[in-house]
Amino acid sequence: MAIADVTVMGGGIFGLSIAWELTRRGASVRLVESDRIGAGSSGGIVGALAPHVPESWNPKKAFQLESLLLAEGFWGEIAAASGIDPGYARLGRWQPLADAEALQRARARAGEAAQLWQGLAEWRVVRATDDGWALNSFTGWIVEDNLTARLHPRRAGEALAAAMRKKGGKVEIGQSNSGLGPVIWATGVQGLADLSADLGRPVGSGVKGQAALLACNARNRPQIFAEGLHIVPHGDGTVAVGSTSERDFAAGTSVDDQLEELIKKARAICPVLRDAPVVERWAGVRPRAKSRAPMLGAWPDRAGHYVANGGFKIGFGMAPKVAEVMADLVLEGRDNIPKGFRVEDSL
Repeated sequence: MAIADVTVMGGGIFGLSIAWELTRRGASVRLVESDRIGAGSSGGIVGALAPHVPESWNPKKAFQLESLLLAEGFWGEIAAASGIDPGYARLGRWQPLADAEALQRARARAGEAAQLWQGLAEWRVVRATDDGWALNSFTGWIVEDNLTARLHPRRAGEALAAAMRKKGGKVEIGQSNSGLGPVIWATGVQGLADLSADLGRPVGSGVKGQAALLACNARNRPQIFAEGLHIVPHGDGTVAVGSTSERDFAAGTSVDDQLEELIKKARAICPVLRDAPVVERWAGVRPRAKSRAPMLGAWPDRAGHYVANGGFKIGFGMAPKVAEVMADLVLEGRDNIPKGFRVEDSL
């Protein structure tokens, strides 16, 4: 393995995970963050690590499956190295089935999952039960998978930064100089704008999301995904609900009535949240590559520079595998980036 001095620009989930993987492989790594760790969308509150549906299989879904299967070991190592609990737990997910068509489709997907998930996780159709973590299902059936996991986004960022420092890596806050040697740009929404300007065409944009954190002790319960809404119990006695997807917005970090409607919907879906007080409201702008897949690889016509961006909604779930393939590329020259994930695929 060729060891090199590497600079990682950006203290979000992609930048931190890549910097950690480079450091643990023995590289001399400097991570530069202009504001603070998790300053962008990686400092949110939802933390749902959920798989795509097991059908119409493609490289994006295969990559995500590998990453979700790597997650327990990845975050366990981070916790041990940093002494900080990132809040990871693979507790699964429930999805209510609204009608007979949805039930039929879910049963077909169960068969697909048995093959595509290689027996390493399950997607099952089971009877809905009222066991205190109530869930409305018009058919009386739900999808239950045991691949979905949770993570506390902010503590995960803190743990990655601490683990990197303890391993000998440098974390610099408030700096802007990328320095010499290979440079990996994991700078989120601003990075998409910079890359678009450099290439003379749009490669992605920011999408606003709003979420809320409610005080409710459901720490060992599965997530719920219903009506496009994630309901995620965390280990600290809170439940996150999110999120909106807003392409047009005036203020990226301001909450509004759309969030209040989201909270109202969550209380209706999960009655145990009906009287749970809201302890935090959050809004932020998430980087979305034009292809919707992560954007990884060499920066076109800029030798020694690389891009890791665009993990829209799936950044935390994709992070272990993104870190692995970017370290392979930068340190060893091995290009294992799947089709559809390359920078040029967003052009």
